[in-house]
Amino acid sequence: MKASAETESQQERHYVYMVRCADNSLYTGWTNRLQERILAHNAGRGAKYTKSRRPVTLCYCEEFDSKPAALKRECEIKKLKRKQKEILINDC
Repeated sequence: MKASAETESQQERHYVYMVRCADNSLYTGWTNRLQERILAHNAGRGAKYTKSRRPVTLCYCEEFDSKPAALKRECEIKKLKRKQKEILINDC
């Protein structure tokens, strides 16, 4: 028996991630396909910000059951100062 679209979406994982760019800057984003998103960043298709700062390296991620929870956390991380982001990265 196939799962309904609603059930499938409830089971989908959502990720908030940070990548370290070649210039040592940090970029924070959200995705539901983490590995594909990192590959896209490195291919120049991920985000305007990272396009000219390649290659990028995944340095932090959190996993969520829902998109709203992931987007809320993404917003929280983006508001952090650089030093706070580095602490978050180093603590994981």
